[in-house]
Amino acid sequence: MGVRSRVGDALDRLEPPPRAVDWSLFAFVVAEAVTGLVSFTVGVPEGWPLFWLHRAFGVGIVALLAWKLARVRRRLTDPGLWQRSTALSVLTFVAALGALATGTAWVFGLDVRLSSWTLLSVHVGFGLVLLPLVAAHATTRFRLPRRVDFERRRTALRYTALLAAGAATYRLQQGVNDALDTAGSDRRFTGSQPREGEGNAAFPITSWVADDPDPIDRDDYRLRVEGLVAEPIELDADELATGHETEALLDCTSGWYTVQEWGGIRVGDLLDAAGKLDDDAAYVRFTSVTGYRWSLPIEEAEDALLATRVGGERLSHGHGAPARLVAPDRRGFQWVKWVTRVEVRSEYDVGQWVVTLVSGFE
Repeated sequence: MGVRSRVGDALDRLEPPPRAVDWSLFAFVVAEAVTGLVSFTVGVPEGWPLFWLHRAFGVGIVALLAWKLARVRRRLTDPGLWQRSTALSVLTFVAALGALATGTAWVFGLDVRLSSWTLLSVHVGFGLVLLPLVAAHATTRFRLPRRVDFERRRTALRYTALLAAGAATYRLQQGVNDALDTAGSDRRFTGSQPREGEGNAAFPITSWVADDPDPIDRDDYRLRVEGLVAEPIELDADELATGHETEALLDCTSGWYTVQEWGGIRVGDLLDAAGKLDDDAAYVRFTSVTGYRWSLPIEEAEDALLATRVGGERLSHGHGAPARLVAPDRRGFQWVKWVTRVEVRSEYDVGQWVVTLVSGFE
Protein backbone atom coordinates (compact mmCIF):
# COMPACT_ATOMS: atom_id res chain seq x y z
CA MET A 1 0.00 0.00 0.00
CA GLY A 2 1.45 3.38 -1.01
CA VAL A 3 1.92 6.40 1.23
CA ARG A 4 -0.83 8.30 -0.60
CA SER A 5 -3.26 5.44 -0.06
CA ARG A 6 -2.45 5.20 3.65
CA VAL A 7 -2.92 8.96 4.08
CA GLY A 8 -6.24 8.74 2.23
CA ASP A 9 -7.43 5.92 4.47
CA ALA A 10 -6.44 7.90 7.57
CA LEU A 11 -8.39 10.95 6.36
CA ASP A 12 -11.40 8.77 5.60
CA ARG A 13 -11.35 7.42 9.14
CA LEU A 14 -11.21 10.95 10.53
CA GLU A 15 -14.17 12.15 8.46
CA PRO A 16 -17.31 12.71 10.58
CA PRO A 17 -20.74 11.54 9.36
CA PRO A 18 -22.15 13.66 6.48
CA ARG A 19 -24.80 15.32 8.61
CA ALA A 20 -22.19 16.17 11.23
CA VAL A 21 -19.96 17.73 8.55
CA ASP A 22 -22.81 19.95 7.32
CA TRP A 23 -23.79 21.21 10.75
CA SER A 24 -20.18 21.53 11.85
CA LEU A 25 -19.45 23.77 8.87
CA PHE A 26 -22.32 26.01 9.89
CA ALA A 27 -21.18 26.03 13.54
CA PHE A 28 -17.55 26.72 12.63
CA VAL A 29 -18.50 29.61 10.33
CA VAL A 30 -20.64 31.13 13.10
CA ALA A 31 -17.76 30.66 15.55
CA GLU A 32 -15.39 32.35 13.09
CA ALA A 33 -17.76 35.30 12.74
CA VAL A 34 -18.22 35.65 16.50
CA THR A 35 -14.53 35.33 17.39
CA GLY A 36 -13.59 37.64 14.52
CA LEU A 37 -16.03 40.38 15.49
CA VAL A 38 -15.28 40.13 19.22
CA SER A 39 -11.55 40.29 18.45
CA PHE A 40 -12.12 43.82 17.10
CA THR A 41 -12.63 44.94 20.70
CA VAL A 42 -9.56 43.17 22.14
CA GLY A 43 -6.35 45.17 22.32
CA VAL A 44 -4.44 43.73 25.27
CA PRO A 45 -2.02 40.78 24.93
CA GLU A 46 -4.03 38.74 27.45
CA GLY A 47 -6.67 38.40 24.73
CA TRP A 48 -4.43 36.27 22.48
CA PRO A 49 -6.44 33.02 23.01
CA LEU A 50 -9.36 34.54 21.13
CA PHE A 51 -7.19 35.14 18.06
CA TRP A 52 -5.68 31.66 18.37
CA LEU A 53 -9.19 30.17 18.49
CA HIS A 54 -10.23 32.17 15.41
CA ARG A 55 -7.31 30.75 13.42
CA ALA A 56 -7.89 27.22 14.72
CA PHE A 57 -11.52 27.33 13.59
CA GLY A 58 -10.28 28.50 10.19
CA VAL A 59 -8.10 25.40 9.81
CA GLY A 60 -11.06 23.30 10.90
CA ILE A 61 -13.18 24.84 8.14
CA VAL A 62 -10.53 23.85 5.58
CA ALA A 63 -10.82 20.19 6.63
CA LEU A 64 -14.61 20.25 6.82
CA LEU A 65 -14.87 21.96 3.45
CA ALA A 66 -12.58 19.34 1.90
CA TRP A 67 -14.79 16.53 3.21
CA LYS A 68 -17.90 18.34 2.02
CA LEU A 69 -16.50 18.92 -1.48
CA ALA A 70 -15.36 15.30 -1.78
CA ARG A 71 -18.94 14.22 -1.11
CA VAL A 72 -20.73 16.69 -3.45
CA ARG A 73 -18.15 17.19 -6.20
CA ARG A 74 -20.12 15.13 -8.72
CA ARG A 75 -23.21 17.30 -8.20
CA LEU A 76 -21.10 20.40 -8.86
CA THR A 77 -19.12 19.14 -11.86
CA ASP A 78 -21.97 17.44 -13.74
CA PRO A 79 -24.28 20.14 -15.26
CA GLY A 80 -26.99 17.52 -15.64
CA LEU A 81 -27.28 17.31 -11.84
CA TRP A 82 -27.49 21.05 -11.23
CA GLN A 83 -30.52 22.41 -9.39
CA ARG A 84 -31.70 25.92 -8.54
CA SER A 85 -29.79 25.70 -5.26
CA THR A 86 -26.52 24.85 -7.02
CA ALA A 87 -25.78 28.50 -7.81
CA LEU A 88 -26.11 29.30 -4.10
CA SER A 89 -23.78 26.42 -3.27
CA VAL A 90 -21.15 27.73 -5.70
CA LEU A 91 -21.48 31.28 -4.39
CA THR A 92 -21.08 30.02 -0.81
CA PHE A 93 -17.98 28.07 -1.80
CA VAL A 94 -16.46 31.14 -3.51
CA ALA A 95 -17.06 33.27 -0.39
CA ALA A 96 -15.53 30.57 1.83
CA LEU A 97 -12.52 30.23 -0.46
CA GLY A 98 -12.09 34.02 -0.52
CA ALA A 99 -12.20 34.27 3.26
CA LEU A 100 -9.73 31.41 3.73
CA ALA A 101 -7.34 32.61 1.01
CA THR A 102 -7.20 36.23 2.15
CA GLY A 103 -6.86 35.21 5.80
CA THR A 104 -4.01 32.83 4.99
CA ALA A 105 -2.24 35.39 2.81
CA TRP A 106 -2.53 38.00 5.55
CA VAL A 107 -1.04 35.87 8.32
CA PHE A 108 1.94 35.09 6.08
CA GLY A 109 2.59 38.81 5.72
CA LEU A 110 1.19 39.64 2.28
CA ASP A 111 0.33 43.35 2.48
CA VAL A 112 -1.50 44.44 -0.66
CA ARG A 113 -4.32 46.94 -0.96
CA LEU A 114 -7.46 46.78 -3.04
CA SER A 115 -8.33 50.44 -3.43
CA SER A 116 -8.45 51.67 0.20
CA TRP A 117 -8.95 48.16 1.62
CA THR A 118 -6.20 46.10 3.20
CA LEU A 119 -6.19 42.36 2.65
CA LEU A 120 -7.43 41.94 6.21
CA SER A 121 -10.42 44.18 5.45
CA VAL A 122 -11.19 42.06 2.37
CA HIS A 123 -10.98 38.95 4.57
CA VAL A 124 -13.52 40.48 6.98
CA GLY A 125 -15.77 41.37 4.05
CA PHE A 126 -15.74 37.79 2.75
CA GLY A 127 -16.49 36.53 6.25
CA LEU A 128 -19.48 38.82 6.72
CA VAL A 129 -20.88 37.71 3.35
CA LEU A 130 -20.20 34.04 4.07
CA LEU A 131 -22.31 33.85 7.24
CA PRO A 132 -25.73 34.57 5.61
CA LEU A 133 -24.77 32.50 2.57
CA VAL A 134 -24.06 29.44 4.73
CA ALA A 135 -27.35 29.96 6.58
CA ALA A 136 -29.24 30.23 3.28
CA HIS A 137 -27.43 27.20 1.88
CA ALA A 138 -28.35 25.16 4.95
CA THR A 139 -32.06 25.76 4.30
CA THR A 140 -31.87 24.21 0.81
CA ARG A 141 -31.33 20.71 2.21
CA PHE A 142 -32.34 21.21 5.82
CA ARG A 143 -31.89 18.11 7.95
CA LEU A 144 -32.00 18.30 11.72
CA PRO A 145 -28.85 16.97 13.40
CA ARG A 146 -29.20 13.63 15.13
CA ARG A 147 -27.64 12.80 18.45
CA VAL A 148 -25.96 9.77 16.94
CA ASP A 149 -24.02 12.03 14.56
CA PHE A 150 -22.20 13.71 17.44
CA GLU A 151 -22.32 11.47 20.49
CA ARG A 152 -19.79 8.89 19.41
CA ARG A 153 -16.45 9.00 21.17
CA ARG A 154 -14.70 8.87 17.80
CA THR A 155 -16.54 12.03 16.69
CA ALA A 156 -15.36 13.91 19.78
CA LEU A 157 -11.81 12.82 19.04
CA ARG A 158 -12.17 14.03 15.45
CA TYR A 159 -13.11 17.54 16.54
CA THR A 160 -10.37 17.60 19.14
CA ALA A 161 -7.95 16.65 16.38
CA LEU A 162 -9.29 19.41 14.14
CA LEU A 163 -8.71 22.12 16.76
CA ALA A 164 -5.32 20.65 17.70
CA ALA A 165 -4.35 20.70 14.02
CA GLY A 166 -5.44 24.33 13.87
CA ALA A 167 -3.25 25.21 16.83
CA ALA A 168 -0.29 23.31 15.39
CA THR A 169 -0.73 24.96 11.99
CA TYR A 170 -0.82 28.39 13.62
CA ARG A 171 2.42 27.70 15.49
CA LEU A 172 4.02 26.31 12.33
CA GLN A 173 2.99 29.41 10.39
CA GLN A 174 4.59 31.64 13.03
CA GLY A 175 7.79 29.61 12.79
CA VAL A 176 7.85 29.92 9.00
CA ASN A 177 7.34 33.69 9.22
CA ASP A 178 10.20 34.00 11.71
CA ALA A 179 12.52 31.75 9.71
CA LEU A 180 11.90 33.57 6.43
CA ASP A 181 11.70 36.99 8.10
CA THR A 182 8.49 37.77 6.20
CA ALA A 183 6.33 40.84 6.79
CA GLY A 184 4.21 38.64 9.03
CA SER A 185 7.02 38.04 11.52
CA ASP A 186 6.60 41.38 13.30
CA ARG A 187 2.81 41.36 13.54
CA ARG A 188 1.05 41.87 16.87
CA PHE A 189 -1.02 39.05 18.34
CA THR A 190 -4.02 40.78 16.71
CA GLY A 191 -2.53 40.20 13.25
CA SER A 192 -1.78 43.90 12.72
CA GLN A 193 1.43 44.89 10.93
CA PRO A 194 3.65 47.81 12.03
CA ARG A 195 3.62 51.31 10.59
CA GLU A 196 6.77 53.12 11.67
CA GLY A 197 7.79 56.75 11.81
CA GLU A 198 6.58 59.82 13.68
CA GLY A 199 3.68 62.15 13.12
CA ASN A 200 0.72 62.24 10.78
CA ALA A 201 2.50 60.70 7.80
CA ALA A 202 3.62 57.61 9.74
CA PHE A 203 0.29 55.78 9.64
CA PRO A 204 -2.72 55.55 7.29
CA ILE A 205 -5.83 57.69 7.45
CA THR A 206 -8.75 55.35 8.08
CA SER A 207 -12.33 55.90 9.19
CA TRP A 208 -14.85 53.46 10.55
CA VAL A 209 -17.59 52.77 7.98
CA ALA A 210 -18.52 56.08 6.31
CA ASP A 211 -17.20 58.81 8.62
CA ASP A 212 -15.73 61.51 6.36
CA PRO A 213 -16.62 65.02 7.61
CA ASP A 214 -15.41 68.31 6.18
CA PRO A 215 -12.41 69.85 7.98
CA ILE A 216 -13.32 71.69 11.17
CA ASP A 217 -12.34 75.35 11.47
CA ARG A 218 -10.14 75.64 14.56
CA ASP A 219 -11.42 79.15 15.29
CA ASP A 220 -15.01 77.93 15.39
CA TYR A 221 -14.31 74.64 17.18
CA ARG A 222 -15.65 74.14 20.69
CA LEU A 223 -15.50 71.06 22.91
CA ARG A 224 -18.37 70.79 25.39
CA VAL A 225 -18.00 68.82 28.65
CA GLU A 226 -21.41 68.05 30.13
CA GLY A 227 -23.63 65.41 31.71
CA LEU A 228 -23.27 64.45 35.37
CA VAL A 229 -20.87 67.29 36.17
CA ALA A 230 -21.33 70.30 38.46
CA GLU A 231 -20.43 72.94 35.87
CA PRO A 232 -20.64 72.14 32.12
CA ILE A 233 -17.84 73.88 30.24
CA GLU A 234 -16.74 74.70 26.71
CA LEU A 235 -13.12 74.78 25.54
CA ASP A 236 -11.57 75.90 22.28
CA ALA A 237 -8.80 74.08 20.40
CA ASP A 238 -5.98 76.07 22.02
CA GLU A 239 -7.26 75.33 25.51
CA LEU A 240 -7.03 71.60 24.78
CA ALA A 241 -3.34 71.82 23.82
CA THR A 242 -2.11 71.76 27.42
CA GLY A 243 1.11 69.90 26.62
CA HIS A 244 0.32 66.65 28.42
CA GLU A 245 2.03 63.82 26.49
CA THR A 246 1.78 60.06 26.50
CA GLU A 247 3.14 57.26 24.35
CA ALA A 248 0.39 54.92 23.18
CA LEU A 249 -0.05 52.15 20.64
CA LEU A 250 -2.86 52.54 18.11
CA ASP A 251 -3.98 49.16 16.72
CA CYS A 252 -6.39 49.59 13.83
CA THR A 253 -8.84 46.83 12.91
CA SER A 254 -7.89 47.28 9.24
CA GLY A 255 -4.62 45.50 10.06
CA TRP A 256 -1.87 47.90 11.13
CA TYR A 257 -0.49 49.39 14.33
CA THR A 258 1.74 52.31 15.24
CA VAL A 259 3.37 53.60 18.43
CA GLN A 260 3.26 57.39 18.69
CA GLU A 261 3.78 60.21 21.17
CA TRP A 262 0.42 61.91 21.59
CA GLY A 263 -0.05 65.38 23.08
CA GLY A 264 -3.15 67.09 24.41
CA ILE A 265 -5.17 67.14 27.63
CA ARG A 266 -5.95 64.34 30.07
CA VAL A 267 -9.64 63.55 30.23
CA GLY A 268 -9.33 63.48 34.01
CA ASP A 269 -8.19 67.12 33.94
CA LEU A 270 -11.17 67.98 31.72
CA LEU A 271 -13.54 66.42 34.22
CA ASP A 272 -11.86 68.22 37.12
CA ALA A 273 -12.40 71.51 35.30
CA ALA A 274 -16.12 70.72 35.10
CA GLY A 275 -16.42 70.44 38.89
CA LYS A 276 -17.56 67.63 41.13
CA LEU A 277 -19.00 64.57 39.40
CA ASP A 278 -22.39 63.16 40.37
CA ASP A 279 -22.31 60.10 42.62
CA ASP A 280 -23.95 58.08 39.82
CA ALA A 281 -21.20 58.90 37.30
CA ALA A 282 -19.93 55.64 35.77
CA TYR A 283 -19.09 56.24 32.09
CA VAL A 284 -17.70 58.95 29.88
CA ARG A 285 -19.04 59.15 26.32
CA PHE A 286 -17.00 60.77 23.54
CA THR A 287 -19.01 61.99 20.56
CA SER A 288 -17.68 62.99 17.15
CA VAL A 289 -18.91 65.79 14.90
CA THR A 290 -20.33 62.97 12.72
CA GLY A 291 -22.41 61.54 15.58
CA TYR A 292 -20.07 58.56 15.99
CA ARG A 293 -19.44 57.86 19.68
CA TRP A 294 -17.83 55.52 22.18
CA SER A 295 -17.90 55.23 25.97
CA LEU A 296 -15.28 54.28 28.53
CA PRO A 297 -15.67 53.38 32.22
CA ILE A 298 -14.92 56.52 34.17
CA GLU A 299 -11.75 55.15 35.80
CA GLU A 300 -10.33 54.29 32.39
CA ALA A 301 -11.53 57.53 30.81
CA GLU A 302 -9.74 59.66 33.39
CA ASP A 303 -6.39 58.29 32.19
CA ALA A 304 -7.27 58.68 28.50
CA LEU A 305 -6.19 61.66 26.42
CA LEU A 306 -7.88 64.07 24.08
CA ALA A 307 -5.02 64.51 21.63
CA THR A 308 -4.38 67.59 19.54
CA ARG A 309 -0.89 66.56 18.44
CA VAL A 310 0.91 63.41 17.30
CA GLY A 311 4.67 62.94 17.00
CA GLY A 312 5.20 66.63 17.78
CA GLU A 313 2.89 67.75 14.95
CA ARG A 314 -0.57 69.22 15.11
CA LEU A 315 -3.10 66.52 14.23
CA SER A 316 -4.18 66.52 10.60
CA HIS A 317 -7.86 66.52 9.74
CA GLY A 318 -7.72 62.91 8.56
CA HIS A 319 -6.37 61.82 11.93
CA GLY A 320 -9.11 63.59 13.88
CA ALA A 321 -8.21 67.27 14.31
CA PRO A 322 -8.84 69.36 16.25
CA ALA A 323 -9.06 66.59 18.91
CA ARG A 324 -9.30 62.81 18.99
CA LEU A 325 -9.55 60.30 21.79
CA VAL A 326 -6.43 58.33 22.67
CA ALA A 327 -7.48 55.25 24.64
CA PRO A 328 -4.55 52.90 25.35
CA ASP A 329 -5.36 49.16 25.14
CA ARG A 330 -8.42 49.91 22.99
CA ARG A 331 -8.69 49.17 19.26
CA GLY A 332 -8.53 51.98 16.73
CA PHE A 333 -12.27 52.27 16.02
CA GLN A 334 -12.77 53.18 19.69
CA TRP A 335 -10.37 56.14 19.39
CA VAL A 336 -13.10 58.61 18.41
CA LYS A 337 -12.01 61.30 15.95
CA TRP A 338 -13.22 64.92 15.68
CA VAL A 339 -14.52 64.89 19.27
CA THR A 340 -16.94 67.75 20.00
CA ARG A 341 -18.65 66.50 23.16
CA VAL A 342 -17.55 64.70 26.32
CA GLU A 343 -20.48 63.53 28.42
CA VAL A 344 -20.44 61.94 31.87
CA ARG A 345 -23.17 59.31 32.17
CA SER A 346 -24.54 56.86 34.69
CA GLU A 347 -25.33 54.05 32.22
CA TYR A 348 -23.51 52.13 29.50
CA ASP A 349 -24.40 53.34 26.01
CA VAL A 350 -25.69 50.26 24.18
CA GLY A 351 -26.65 52.42 21.20
CA GLN A 352 -23.00 53.13 20.38
CA TRP A 353 -22.82 49.69 18.71
CA VAL A 354 -25.58 50.69 16.31
CA VAL A 355 -23.90 54.02 15.60
CA THR A 356 -20.72 52.25 14.52
CA LEU A 357 -22.71 50.69 11.64
CA VAL A 358 -24.56 53.80 10.43
CA SER A 359 -22.36 56.78 11.32
CA GLY A 360 -21.48 58.91 8.32
CA PHE A 361 -24.31 57.67 6.09
CA GLU A 362 -26.77 60.37 5.10
